Amino acid sequence: MRQRSRGFTLIELIIVITIIGILAAIALPRYIAAQRDARTAKAQAIYGSVRAAAALAKARCELDLAALVTTPAPTCTSTAGTASMDGTAVDMVNRYPAATLTGILAAAQIDSANDGVTIVIGPPLTITMNGATTPANCRISYTAAPANGSPSILLDSTDC
Repeated sequence: MRQRSRGFTLIELIIVITIIGILAAIALPRYIAAQRDARTAKAQAIYGSVRAAAALAKARCELDLAALVTTPAPTCTSTAGTASMDGTAVDMVNRYPAATLTGILAAAQIDSANDGVTIVIGPPLTITMNGATTPANCRISYTAAPANGSPSILLDSTDC
């Protein structure tokens, strides 16, 4: 009588290993591309958040200047002061948020520890996505508004 063999033959194991290698070779570039796409989407989302926060803070400052809101007491002036956004005092410069932690970053509620970004304060304030292929080409820059102007908000996502 013939005994039934147990286990896999060497040829079957080699074929399975080859298939796994081919799948890995196809999946790895897609995984890397997915990471890059995620960083690009994150940069675009933060860019939109900064733009929206700047517009909302300006609207709040305009309300203060027009004396249409009395509670909390208006503190924004045409050149400085603060605007209250959800109970947070946002530093203002020329009716827009300042390029500081207590300015645009407070208005947009961006936190480097929780958002996976690196923030550098200085003209301009930069928000760089962590893990970017070229960090200098995956960032948002914010420059405070000049007198009678609007802030410069730029997105560079060319190499996230």
